[in-house]
Amino acid sequence: MQVESYPEAAVPAALRVQVHELQNQAWPSDPLPPADTPVHDPALHPFSMLLVDKGLVLAALDVLRKPLQHGGTTFQAGGLSTVVTRETLRGRGYGHRLVAAARDAMADLRLDLGLFTCDRALQPFYESAGWQLLDGTVLIGGTPDDPFPSDQPGFDKVALAAFFTPSARRHAPTFHNARIELYPGSIDKLW
Repeated sequence: MQVESYPEAAVPAALRVQVHELQNQAWPSDPLPPADTPVHDPALHPFSMLLVDKGLVLAALDVLRKPLQHGGTTFQAGGLSTVVTRETLRGRGYGHRLVAAARDAMADLRLDLGLFTCDRALQPFYESAGWQLLDGTVLIGGTPDDPFPSDQPGFDKVALAAFFTPSARRHAPTFHNARIELYPGSIDKLW
């Protein structure tokens, strides 16, 4: 069993088909787009991470990246997106292993911080993999002209983060109880 990483567009076809199937299990779409259709905005430099055992994708996620202006400072930020574990293999620690590996990979990518939202019920899962809760924080996705806040009606999201660089660690308190203008675009509204 190993973690394999690729730019989203370079995921080998046999693995890409499996990832596409896993994503469709978690987030069904009708009609189902072709497996070679990119899921993410290329401007966010999507980086796919897969936990693979003998050619079988057990879990998958994507890391998206962009500069983030916050508190008068520009940070190189990344976020987790499309985190999914094969339905029949959930509860075995595969997702946890991959999410923890993604946290390490984000530091290796020289990002200042990782920042994303998840359903409130998944908070303990992410915290157990090294992510920390940003209590009271709201990520504002979408675009400045069409914002998509994580605290909109019907959402029950929490924000999580990891601070990798000394600058990000110094500024970490400014990320708590904040409204963070992430603005990843109209494709990946809240990466």
